[in-house]
Amino acid sequence: MIFTDDTEEGLRAAVWLVNSAEDPDTLADLAGERAFLEEFPYTGRLDRDETELASLRDLRPHLRAMLLAPRDEMAAHVNDALAGAHLSPHLVRHGDMDWHLHAVADERPLSERVLIETAMALIDVIRTDEGSRISVCADDTCEALALDLSRNRSKRYCSTVCANRNAVAAYRARRAGAEEA
Repeated sequence: MIFTDDTEEGLRAAVWLVNSAEDPDTLADLAGERAFLEEFPYTGRLDRDETELASLRDLRPHLRAMLLAPRDEMAAHVNDALAGAHLSPHLVRHGDMDWHLHAVADERPLSERVLIETAMALIDVIRTDEGSRISVCADDTCEALALDLSRNRSKRYCSTVCANRNAVAAYRARRAGAEEA
């Protein structure tokens, strides 16, 4: 484990949201929000309405900028997010998660809680200088984010779809090269 469970979960949720903006948009409607909340069961206030959905959609470019920023800029993004929030830090334990910190009250809007949980996760990324674990997918046709939480830093693609597409292309290129020789 590179980071604590809550840090990894916060990073995964933020990357999911950012990648949901890629074509096809997987956060286009309330069913998309439902899928997000099934994957990342946020506690606290969940309005599950068009306003909440719109605020999550509006948050995506900001999260992308935060996650891909160089270390010093990432710190500035985190500081801006924390300065603009109604902070109410408290320790909680829920579901399979042991004690961890929620930095804003459970009744705050979901998009604010997502932003602050992302900022809190990025504090660990900044402190450990592990920003290279968040990158744009290595597939030339993809702009989604890849989150590498592997021990050997081997994850380069956002998904198995992109990884498989590139593996097949590399295989075909090697095979074509061998046939020409």
